[in-house]
Amino acid sequence: MSESPQPVSPATLKFLARLVTVLTATMILGLLVIVGLLVTRFWSEPERPALPPLPEAITLPEGARTTAFTQGEDWYAVVTDDGRILIYDRENGALRQEVDIRD
Repeated sequence: MSESPQPVSPATLKFLARLVTVLTATMILGLLVIVGLLVTRFWSEPERPALPPLPEAITLPEGARTTAFTQGEDWYAVVTDDGRILIYDRENGALRQEVDIRD
């Protein structure tokens, strides 16, 4: 009643050995390509867009002190310690908008 496994022919073993060798070589090549892409991607200098120039001087309201600064293409904003965001026009430095962020 017990069935013994059938012997595998030498041709089948050679085919399986070649198949394993090809798959191993493919995996190694794929790993080398991935590592190469990561290395070249991380070590290359990224193209950064040109930032608009910083204003030479900013006139803040009396008693306001700056805690943060950010800028866009045609504006820049200053966050003050008294809870306001002051948005200025980049071209002429005029105050465009004041946003109160106090609770």
